[in-house]
Amino acid sequence: MQDRATRAIMLAVALLLAFLVIQPYVNGYLFSAREPRPVAARGDLSELERSTIRVFETVAPSVVQVVSLSSRGSMTEAEPSGSGTGFVWDAAGHVVTNEHVVANGRGFVVRLASGEVLPAKVVGRAPNYDLAVLRLERRGGLPAPVSVGRSADLKVGQTAYAIGNPFGLDQSLTTGIISALKRRLPTSEGREIADVIQTDAAINPGNSGGPLLDSAGRLIGVNTAIYSPSGTNAGIGFAIPVDVVNRVVPELIRTGRVPTPGIGILAANETVAAQLGVTGVIVAGVAPGSPAEQAGLRGVDPALGVIGDVIVGVGDEPVRRLSDLTDSLERAGVGSTVTLKVMRSDATRDIEVQVVDIGQNASRVRRP
Repeated sequence: MQDRATRAIMLAVALLLAFLVIQPYVNGYLFSAREPRPVAARGDLSELERSTIRVFETVAPSVVQVVSLSSRGSMTEAEPSGSGTGFVWDAAGHVVTNEHVVANGRGFVVRLASGEVLPAKVVGRAPNYDLAVLRLERRGGLPAPVSVGRSADLKVGQTAYAIGNPFGLDQSLTTGIISALKRRLPTSEGREIADVIQTDAAINPGNSGGPLLDSAGRLIGVNTAIYSPSGTNAGIGFAIPVDVVNRVVPELIRTGRVPTPGIGILAANETVAAQLGVTGVIVAGVAPGSPAEQAGLRGVDPALGVIGDVIVGVGDEPVRRLSDLTDSLERAGVGSTVTLKVMRSDATRDIEVQVVDIGQNASRVRRP
């Protein structure tokens, strides 16, 4: 009786093991999809999806890749030395990009969204704003210019779209929000771009010069930089506000440069001002023959160890740092006269000074 029970148990175990061994084969035979599976119907795209698709399909044809060449030879002979993004500005074939995208190139080509490659030349640069304009050698048959919006009325939290060529990957779209406004971004010329837009839309190397767009597909900024210890997207990107772009680009097209408003002073380092407990711009020196010298501004006197005049205001606007002064001078414009509030010997006085284009004689006149 016991032997019979043992044999029954062993048989059951053997059958169980056999089942486990052959189960995958049985499942594969009975349930394998040997023909194309039927396509499941889906509902309508969400309004957000439709809006994003509409923005991309409208603007992407106008976004281009800007390639810097290491020599001025033919396109087949010259070697690429770097690339970025740009976008069509007008029907005359002007393309806007970052100045740092074209800074080191000796020749340039632009690849359209269609894949066509066209030679281009730089017609204007504005290092103070990290903007440059190229003109395509072919004028007709170009994509439509990107629609221009405004940046003055942007709100933190609204949707932002970036289109570009990160790492050379064409026509990439990333989305996010406007994370902050009124950021300041240093430029290669020692000045700062004011009112810079911060976004968490992914921006990586190769996106520089591409458009930042609102949900209506309008240009609200030009992507220019990222903040990242690794050099890749960390959710903090910056864009030059379109109100600045819309002022600077036409000037670059007309004259090839943008005036640099200044009065001919050399400002002391802001760290020095902070160490001295000074709020304002310390005048370290004035350029000979400059409006600052003519107005009687005084720089540092090393012999007496006396600091220079401290500019604490322009008109009714306070000046706490150098960027406040340069912003006020830019708003006033070249050729205007401004009233500086200057601290001298613990007394405040008003001094009128003319704003000139210091970029025309940069070797003699120092910023701002």
